[in-house]
Amino acid sequence: MSIKPHVHIPYRKFYDYIDIIQREKLNLEIYFDGVSLDEIDKKAILRLKDSLSYNPFLSFHGPFLDLSPGAVDPRVRDITIERFNQVLDIAEILYPKCIVFHSGYDKWKYAFKVNIWLEQSLFTWERILKKAESLKIKIAIENIFEEEPESLKLLMDKFSSPFFGICFDTGHFNLFSKKALEEWISTLGPFIFEFHLHDNNGGFDEHLSIGSGSFDLKKLFSLFDKRDYVYTIEAHNAEEVFKSIKKFNELINLD
Repeated sequence: MSIKPHVHIPYRKFYDYIDIIQREKLNLEIYFDGVSLDEIDKKAILRLKDSLSYNPFLSFHGPFLDLSPGAVDPRVRDITIERFNQVLDIAEILYPKCIVFHSGYDKWKYAFKVNIWLEQSLFTWERILKKAESLKIKIAIENIFEEEPESLKLLMDKFSSPFFGICFDTGHFNLFSKKALEEWISTLGPFIFEFHLHDNNGGFDEHLSIGSGSFDLKKLFSLFDKRDYVYTIEAHNAEEVFKSIKKFNELINLD
């Protein structure tokens, strides 16, 4: 059995790489930022669908800059929900397996008061999850600045939906975590839908090819059954992407 990873591609860059995408028949994770969401219409979505006539597996990455699903300010929260719903509108046509959104939690912004973030987050995710469940599309919340897995576990424990889970990001773990990898996987493992795979050297979010920095991917793969997840390569240029795919195939070691 083999697993073919997804490759992260911003929607605004999609047609720059269309020849490579179609030639290699890549599975994709398409990122929609705010500008893309304002520009895209149904005709453009159908054009995108036609460009993917080789029927790849898809996932989406939602917008995150300036957004805050746990915002205390209701207007900020409302525009966040509006943006997320725009992504779900596209999903109604393209049907990705999973949509990744950022958690929005930063201990400094919330003055270490995780319950403030959690309470406001529930308002957001209850509304997004309802639509995602109707489409049978999974929502995966990605770790960013979290130093430990417990805050995300608090969020997971508030829902019992098979369509609400975690995207574990290796690069962000490598930068910000103060807990061991084993503890993250032990705590969040039952909720993980997807892995974002990229590397760095612990000082900056470099988005290097996997194996080019200090993250121990071999150790990660030893901690769980490797089959039933979306794996997304998040290297930031074509050369690094294909280096990552090669390394991924070497390390996944499926029997």
